[in-house]
Amino acid sequence: MKWQNLYRQKLTSLEDAVKVVRSGDRVILSHCAGESLTLSRALVERAPQLENVTIIHFLMLGPNRFCKPGMEKHFSHLSLFTGESVRGAVNTGRADFTPCFFSEVPRLFREGYLPVDRALVHLSPPDEHGFMSFGVSVDYTKVATHCAKTVVAAVNPQMPRTLGNSFIHISEVDYITEVDEPVIAVPFSKIGPVEEAIGRHVASLVEDEATLQLGIGAIPDATLTFLTEKRDLGIHTEMFSDGVVDLVKAGVINNSRKTHHPGKLICTFLMGTRKLYDFVDNNPAVEMHTVDYTNDPFIIGKNNKIVSINGALEVDLTGQVCADSIGYTQYSGVGGQVDFVRGSARSPGGKSIIVLPSTAAEGTVSRICVALSEGASVTTTRNDVHYVVTEYGIANLRGKSFRQRAEALIAIAHPDFRRELSEQAKAKRSIVLPPVSMGEVMVSEVDKADAGSGGQ
Repeated sequence: MKWQNLYRQKLTSLEDAVKVVRSGDRVILSHCAGESLTLSRALVERAPQLENVTIIHFLMLGPNRFCKPGMEKHFSHLSLFTGESVRGAVNTGRADFTPCFFSEVPRLFREGYLPVDRALVHLSPPDEHGFMSFGVSVDYTKVATHCAKTVVAAVNPQMPRTLGNSFIHISEVDYITEVDEPVIAVPFSKIGPVEEAIGRHVASLVEDEATLQLGIGAIPDATLTFLTEKRDLGIHTEMFSDGVVDLVKAGVINNSRKTHHPGKLICTFLMGTRKLYDFVDNNPAVEMHTVDYTNDPFIIGKNNKIVSINGALEVDLTGQVCADSIGYTQYSGVGGQVDFVRGSARSPGGKSIIVLPSTAAEGTVSRICVALSEGASVTTTRNDVHYVVTEYGIANLRGKSFRQRAEALIAIAHPDFRRELSEQAKAKRSIVLPPVSMGEVMVSEVDKADAGSGGQ
């Protein structure tokens, strides 16, 4: 049968499409900017007919009405990454959280740890062969369609047709509903002096011909602005945004010296504005893959000079990194941080960089601390950490003793907290340090030597 006939047979109204979801079902939606707000809204409107439907999701950018108070009888939310829209529900018990590495989510579906009944996905229109693209969200979304009992596709002409391992054929979809809605946009972040200073330090660690992993936010955006003089950079990342487009057009990022997938920007999902979505549309220089491929440390390590850049909430004086909780409060999730920290460690000349402002709570709390806060989780172990960067400089922890680590980290803490941290190190960890400078400490002598090298 011709695919056009199949398409017409499976075409249904939005209201009928969401009727496939029944009480007790476990439902996957397209991840992040890939979520169809039209489809989600139609499912929420059906709430009075539903009970105990579990929404399984990673980062949800939409309004997430599934988690609103009063929805508890109809929907429960199982979060794999606690973003802003679900954070309150998780921390008040109205939603649940499953800690996991981003790279392992497809396996959780495939092996039945997280069963999937219905996949409600957001796709581009079919091409001449009947294949539709997952667009900005391949990650675990594509795998979920293979594991679900029923697949509902919202087909949208505004969804870019991304290439790579990014397609599903009409024959693999059970129901199709046509929508016409903007893809969720995430604007360029506001860059302040702290982010600018951190970005400048990070950029100093990026060598020509490096391959980058970076996320979204003010610090990654700031870093990109300081890379304009670099040459032959590449991209292998879980996601990228608008700032990468500018560097591609300027010739700074050309992927020519990558040792794995040369000539290609490799990622698993996208977050940005229409500028980004137009750039990736049908662009053979961009390849999307499932997250168990892009975030596999063994795949990452096939690239030379991988530089991974990931954020943190606090770092203790031994190098333990907490990036996903504030005390007992779940703030986000591990995401791909550990995947890329370990992948960069396998990469010849690779570097992993943990970035964070030196203080929180309007300067009243030091993010460099003698010990992680009570209840805080360890996202990246001290055995894995390489560079830590604040606005005050760079600390290279690889191969360093407890004493050397404490000295390096105190040197990049805010000056107001350095003496206190030094005294706490002595009292609580029996680490005696030399007198602490209270001035504008930047990069220590050992770090100055490492900043321009491979850091190995």
